[in-house]
Amino acid sequence: MQEKSSHGSRWWYLVLILPFIATLFPQIYNSMTPALAGIPFFYWYQLLWVIITGLLTIVVYYLIR
Repeated sequence: MQEKSSHGSRWWYLVLILPFIATLFPQIYNSMTPALAGIPFFYWYQLLWVIITGLLTIVVYYLIR
């Protein structure tokens, strides 16, 4: 049986819902502009959330651990 960690709470897991909500409705980010280095907004917005999700996962892991 694991002891309860005093470092964090389970509420930090809710932070991991942010990427899901940010990409849930493509109507919000379905556009060509603004382009970033020739890449349409639709694609770089999703790629940005892949990076943000990785960073959020690391942060939540260390806060919960």
